[in-house]
Amino acid sequence: MPGELAEDCVIIRDPTEASQIYNKGFYGYPMSGGGLELEFLEALYLVESSRLEVLSGGKPVSLQKLMSLAASDHRDFGVKYIVYRDLRQRGYIVKTAGEDFDFRVFPRGGSPTTTPTKNWVAAISERAMFDMASFMDNIDRAERTRKELLLAVVDEEGDLTYYRADRADPKGRLGDSGDGDAVEARLLEDQVLVFDEAGAERLYGRGYYGKQLGKVLQLSLIEAAHLIEEGRLQVSTLATSRKVPLPRFKKRALKFQPDFELRLSAYRDLRSRGMVVKTGFKYGTHFRVYEDNPDKIHARFLVHCIPEDHTTTWPEMSRAVRLAHGVKKEILFAWVRPQGTEYLRLARVRP
Repeated sequence: MPGELAEDCVIIRDPTEASQIYNKGFYGYPMSGGGLELEFLEALYLVESSRLEVLSGGKPVSLQKLMSLAASDHRDFGVKYIVYRDLRQRGYIVKTAGEDFDFRVFPRGGSPTTTPTKNWVAAISERAMFDMASFMDNIDRAERTRKELLLAVVDEEGDLTYYRADRADPKGRLGDSGDGDAVEARLLEDQVLVFDEAGAERLYGRGYYGKQLGKVLQLSLIEAAHLIEEGRLQVSTLATSRKVPLPRFKKRALKFQPDFELRLSAYRDLRSRGMVVKTGFKYGTHFRVYEDNPDKIHARFLVHCIPEDHTTTWPEMSRAVRLAHGVKKEILFAWVRPQGTEYLRLARVRP
């Protein structure tokens, strides 16, 4: 089927042939008079599928030439075309989405004339930087239109990995009661130890704080700082029994964990949501998080804390999602900001 190369598109002039292409895949945009205007992405896919021949001055335009023209006219055309082709081969109808996103995808069996858009799609190179602030803006734009945001990340071999991205609102079922006098604890380097058995039982029994090591309850620095803030713990040095006020305790903790304040902010927020929070070191992240008694259920979430101005690479994000998926947990990225902590959820999906 012949198409004519224009400045930034390909036009099928014959009304019958234009109608055939449009009705069999909703390619292009119908023109007044019965023709069809195809975007370069669509034309290239149809040429590659042997359904279209593009002509310029009556002479055929090669696939290489057409791709060169398209790439010079559109930024990141190669990445976008790989995503477009893959979605089309999966049986989806795909249209470009304007400035906010790369594509809009319709559900199988739907059409642009009868069915609302199912997904916004962002086509991303694995070499692109991940910027949390702009990424959360994209999620908000998608959610305002009640559409799912699908991320299509293209690696250097042209393979695709799809992620679903949305905001999360984690909530637990723990009623953490803080009644009673503050429990006495002792500080030994980077360990906080509770020797009082009744106090240890109260902390663990009411909030699952710490880990029992024989007759001693060991609290993490994060747990201890939170409990001091809540007025439920008093810490003294083990050697001299000298009281350690909260500012000095935090200053000491920063020597062991430079991102201590970042983690503490996320920990505090998760606890306020009724969650039980434990270290996620063995999973390569900051926290593992339970919705209830950790002795009876598995952790649902792995949580990684990131600052407001966070940027990273997509391989780093992929690694975190893959690890969580491998241990059957959800990965949440806790975005710690002065106005509060927000949560990004990423999950691998198959469209």
